Amino acid sequence: MTLTYLTPLSLDQQIAHGVTPPQPLAVADRVRFSELDMLGHVNNTRYFEWFERTRVRYSQEWGISHYIKQADAPRIVIRSGAIHYRQEMLMDEDYIVTCRCAAFRTTSYSLHQQIWAGGSLRATFDCVLVLLERDRSGRLPIPTAVRTRFTEIDGAHPES
Repeated sequence: MTLTYLTPLSLDQQIAHGVTPPQPLAVADRVRFSELDMLGHVNNTRYFEWFERTRVRYSQEWGISHYIKQADAPRIVIRSGAIHYRQEMLMDEDYIVTCRCAAFRTTSYSLHQQIWAGGSLRATFDCVLVLLERDRSGRLPIPTAVRTRFTEIDGAHPES
């Protein structure tokens, strides 16, 4: 099965390329020369960029934010995050970055992200994001439609 870049992958495409279990959002790309460090493997900062790119797409597709400056658009900030590097990545490797919501509260949610290449898990990133009012006046509740999507599509659960 052909791997398409920069386009959300179907569950079947994810499975065919070793992502187990498949995730609600998965996007593929290829390691570029400019992403390598002096040791010839992917620089650690690039993983954060790959996770961010997929997280922004997730926010757009799930209707959390379209990242345009509107009076009612929330500001999304990372409150905390932890990355776990499992295996190095090299030039020209195809990779898949996944994203799903694991849990949510009234104004915050936890995302679990993964990077897969060659059928093996290469890195994970777990983070907590908070929705804030655009004018910085306080936190913004997660819309009901988004909470429903977290539960029904991602399998996330509400936390108290």
